[in-house]
Amino acid sequence: MKKTVSIGTQDFAFLRENDCFYVDKTGFIRNWWENADAVTLITRPRRFGKTLTMNMLDYFFSEKHAGRSDLFEGLDIWSDEKYRKLQGTYPVIFMTFAGVKATNFEDAVQGIKYQISSLFSSYPYLRKYDDFDEDEKDRLKKIGSEMSDAEAEYSLRLLSTLLEKYHGKKVLIFLDEYDTPLQEAYVQGYWKEMTEFIRTMFNNTFKTNPSMGRAIMTGITRVSKESIFSDLNNLEVVTTSSDEYATDFGFTEEEVFRAVEEQGYAEEIKDSVKRWYDGFTFGTHTDIYNPWSITHFLDKGKFDTYWANTSGNGMVSRLIQSGDKRIKMDFENLLSGGAVEAEIDEQIIFSQLEQNEEAIWSLLLASGYLKCDRIIQECPEEKAIYRLVLTNLEVKKMFDKMVKDWFRKDSSFNEFTEAMFKKDLRSMNQYMNRIALNTFSYFDTGNKPSEESEPEKFYHGFVLGLMVDNAKNYNIRSNRESGFGRYDVVLEPKDKNDVAVIIEFKVYDEEYDKEKDLDDTAANALAQIEEKKYAVELIEKGIPEERIYKYGFAFQGKKCRIRAGQM
Repeated sequence: MKKTVSIGTQDFAFLRENDCFYVDKTGFIRNWWENADAVTLITRPRRFGKTLTMNMLDYFFSEKHAGRSDLFEGLDIWSDEKYRKLQGTYPVIFMTFAGVKATNFEDAVQGIKYQISSLFSSYPYLRKYDDFDEDEKDRLKKIGSEMSDAEAEYSLRLLSTLLEKYHGKKVLIFLDEYDTPLQEAYVQGYWKEMTEFIRTMFNNTFKTNPSMGRAIMTGITRVSKESIFSDLNNLEVVTTSSDEYATDFGFTEEEVFRAVEEQGYAEEIKDSVKRWYDGFTFGTHTDIYNPWSITHFLDKGKFDTYWANTSGNGMVSRLIQSGDKRIKMDFENLLSGGAVEAEIDEQIIFSQLEQNEEAIWSLLLASGYLKCDRIIQECPEEKAIYRLVLTNLEVKKMFDKMVKDWFRKDSSFNEFTEAMFKKDLRSMNQYMNRIALNTFSYFDTGNKPSEESEPEKFYHGFVLGLMVDNAKNYNIRSNRESGFGRYDVVLEPKDKNDVAVIIEFKVYDEEYDKEKDLDDTAANALAQIEEKKYAVELIEKGIPEERIYKYGFAFQGKKCRIRAGQM
């Protein structure tokens, strides 16, 4: 029977009370409880049902929701009498860092203080309880948005103590999106201050807290132990490579196809659903789907980049656009349907993201943009080497849009490609110099754009732009062997009646005696295309030589000169 699909609802009670579409994930309650781990950290990509699951846990365990059997009747967990007796029997602290996003450390900490203040306000009976000692009452009075940083760092432990005294039972702590403030701190440049604050808070809350019974944290990434978890030796970490809870977050293919049928969609649409949204792998479990995309598809009945278009792509865009030549080359390969072999470390060290290429691939894997196609090396004493590919069609379309956005601010890019296919050299030079001037710094690394930009970063970003803008009509390749060497860029037409393009890039070297100026450098680039016979591959595929356009690009700083081969 078709049900109402409530988009974006993260309130478990609302979904159940209104008989909305819901995939039963209450088995997670049993799985987690039986494991009896003190503190569990679960990482999953964004929009994967983490918040809804934590909200479900709150409704199940919290004494605030005692007697709410109506929310769980008919679901998996309610078939077990042992767990029916557990519902509504624990004091619970449920908090989220989802909204803690700020451009500086002071505002970020203030955001956390507002969250803590609001959390304490949800237990009004604590301020009226007379059996707390004077010190506890005094500290409770200080909790609020104006509390000191030290009081905030200790606040969740204080709340645990007070709840245990009041209820006579140890507390369950559920912290959702623990790493949001840390990711924002990395992007905005206050990483060190934030990690010191979070480390102290987590130590007080999860390590030296005698009133804590059990705890769960969820997030997108596993932040390195050295950053914030150095004191937590009671932490059970469950990442996307773990088999534990593998099907408790996200939808299995069986669940997706059953939902497609129940919502009245035709059987033949399943193949398209799989092509667009399948591809996530947790542990050894394949064919996991993103709930955000599936619920949107079920509601709207059309395919689109629902998950990929939600917020959270900014850091990924920054890392790729500022990445070095090899990163952009690997990314070109991914967009062409290829793979990348990378050493993966699941402990994300944010400070290494811009210096260590492998750290970037680890982040993209953890965030769900890439999936492991095959494990090439897996040794306990060494880091694993994975063969990585884009997760699915939705992710590819997201990256295509991201690259287009890099150039969208300057219409010269589209005008340049039109001139290139017409062999309008004058316009090409005019447009290219404008593009280079406006976008060189955009592909630069560091917090400030440098004057000495690196042309290779720019032109590989430029190649990405060519790829996504012309993918419909061309196969675009770079740094491939042909003839007697490696060409820089080749655009091979899918229709043999269209023109092909070969591009060679060179940087002007003022100490090179044979190059007096940019024009000489461009001429040498063009000569290399002929000397190395880069056109051989295209000619062998049946493209007439007269329809192969050859261009030599020369760079000096943010200046560019282009020369063309003979027609």
